[in-house]
Amino acid sequence: MTTIHIVILALVQGVTEFLPVSSSGHLIFIPHLFHWPDQGLIVDVAVHVGTLGAVTLYLWRDVWRMTTGLGRFVQGRNNPDAMLAFHVIAATIPVVIAGLALKRYYPGGIRDLAVVGWATLGFGILLWVADRISMTVRRLEHLKIWDVLLIGMSQVLALVPGTSRSGITMTAARLLGMERLDAARFSMILSIPTIVGAGVLEGWELFRLGDAKLTADVFLAVLLAFVFALLAIIAMMAWLKRASFTPFAIYRLGLGAFILAFAHGYV
Repeated sequence: MTTIHIVILALVQGVTEFLPVSSSGHLIFIPHLFHWPDQGLIVDVAVHVGTLGAVTLYLWRDVWRMTTGLGRFVQGRNNPDAMLAFHVIAATIPVVIAGLALKRYYPGGIRDLAVVGWATLGFGILLWVADRISMTVRRLEHLKIWDVLLIGMSQVLALVPGTSRSGITMTAARLLGMERLDAARFSMILSIPTIVGAGVLEGWELFRLGDAKLTADVFLAVLLAFVFALLAIIAMMAWLKRASFTPFAIYRLGLGAFILAFAHGYV
């Protein structure tokens, strides 16, 4: 991979990972657009790991609260911080099971461009509808176990590239009446164990391959994705304090239509 290839992939991943626009869909489309060879799942996961560092830094208070809350729970003291940690665990179980199944039957992942286009378009419309019709009355602390499981099951859909893990979890959270900032915050918290799991699996594969050049590319991609993702998170949360998800939905409609036109040879 060339340096410019790595920089663009890291930029795209960093900016799109936590926005509801599908980072995986972008990562699959970019090589087609620039006529580059597909970078493969290992590099895709590498830039995801970079964004993991960014979200962990941004949400360090929540991560610390959940960690200490679990410690107090072990000591026999129930507390809301431990409950949040259990909610994250419960919401992660469905995507772990589905992800392992996908890894077995589709080891390279689903990378069909037409699938990316339709998912980008369709789930963009769903995001807009959910944001428009839903009430804004619930905070993170109001979530019940059934709410958490519903959001967790929605993550399974994000295994289809173009769906957007952040987008579908924010959509589900908005349908449950969560405030936009809290929907985005819970979505980002849920990303942590999901990305950790994918990173461990592909990190082992990278170690097993023993490819020094690929390893160097991966480390550069991780660092750049970290920086871009941190800036994107700060910008998104500032935007959601005063506005809606509508611009993201409009972007998805345009991008999905363009990807479909590209996939069918119209552009």
